[in-house]
Amino acid sequence: MEKILRYVIAGMVLLAPATTLVVRGGTGYCFFVLLAIAFVAGFSKPFRLKGGLLVTAYPWYTAGMLCYMVYLPLQQAIDGYYLPREFDGLSRLALSLPIFLLLVNLPIRYLKTLGWGCAFGAIGAGAWAVDSNLHMTINDLNRLGNDYTNPIPYGNTALLLGFLSVMTIRWDDYPNVLAKRAGIAIKLLGLVGGVYASYLSGTRGGWLAIPLFLVLCSLNFDWVKQRRHWLAALLVAVLVMSALLASPLGRERVMATRSDIVRLSEGSTDYSSIGARLQLWRASIHLFEAHPLMGVGKGRLEPSLREMANKGEVPAYIVNQRAHSEFFSTISELGAAGVVCLALIYFGPLVYFMRYRKSPHRDVSTAAYCGIAVSGSVIIFGLSIDVFTVVMSTALIALLWAVLLAVITHDARQPQGKPGRGSIG
Repeated sequence: MEKILRYVIAGMVLLAPATTLVVRGGTGYCFFVLLAIAFVAGFSKPFRLKGGLLVTAYPWYTAGMLCYMVYLPLQQAIDGYYLPREFDGLSRLALSLPIFLLLVNLPIRYLKTLGWGCAFGAIGAGAWAVDSNLHMTINDLNRLGNDYTNPIPYGNTALLLGFLSVMTIRWDDYPNVLAKRAGIAIKLLGLVGGVYASYLSGTRGGWLAIPLFLVLCSLNFDWVKQRRHWLAALLVAVLVMSALLASPLGRERVMATRSDIVRLSEGSTDYSSIGARLQLWRASIHLFEAHPLMGVGKGRLEPSLREMANKGEVPAYIVNQRAHSEFFSTISELGAAGVVCLALIYFGPLVYFMRYRKSPHRDVSTAAYCGIAVSGSVIIFGLSIDVFTVVMSTALIALLWAVLLAVITHDARQPQGKPGRGSIG
């Protein structure tokens, strides 16, 4: 029974990222299967949940996952309103803690299925992108997404999965050279698929994470050792970004940006993507200044903006449920206390990934660099979109952090392979 459960858990770890962009609710189903196993099997000896680990070894991670579930009920109680839907997505962060405690009981080889899940998820997104490009015209007004995800989170998630696919090559073990070549080819295909899906989604904000991913790949595989290597890596990053921006869709997105900026400089009040964001951010600052400690309340941004629009303080077209930026939504809805919670979420897991990035164990250091990629991308993506508003994205991010931290937990308990850095052969 124990062995069967291990395979089921490994299967869920694989399927969560593999299905996130191709099956509605796929990540959520895997998340709650893992949660159910944690609560049921967590009372048995092989999978016993050791809650003390959260306090003694990972207090910042624990604080980050719990902070919103403490703050949001308190805010609603003080302000005298009740919006239970606002707990939905963010609850995945707190619920990932029992899953993390379950996963630390598994040998690393079961957890490394995550890399294949990222590869298959990115390949699926790339296949959908190819099919969509054949059957529809992709342009600035008609960008790649699916029937349950809009282009921005779709492209951002595909990009992250693609780079995690190639970064996890370093922790793979193969029985022979042929299997190794096939495995590397599949994971490189995941990178291509993820980047292509991101490209067709036209997510300009998400592309800002590409230089970070390239640097982390270089450090993960130990390609950067001397100053000239850093210069070469910088050149590659510049060339990649230049090629992306010089492509037809890239030029179209750049021209759209330029057009928005020109209209803003001319004082135009017509709708534009960048103009709407700037107006939303200004309005968010105004709301924060009026409610600096706790904000207007989670879920109350839209009525607050509508009230401002009725007074003529902001244009009506910016009335929205979110500020299209994690930071500005936070300061307007949750105030300074919310900013503290957001900082805990951003940096709580990141502290441990940074600490273990130079571990002598190949699997652990790879997990640490992948964790930095996840945390860094969440921060960068959050500059232009509300990452934690999308339940699917929040569940996936929470699971990625839980699995990668569970790998790191093995650092002092069992050696994995040969010390030192690997290569992709």
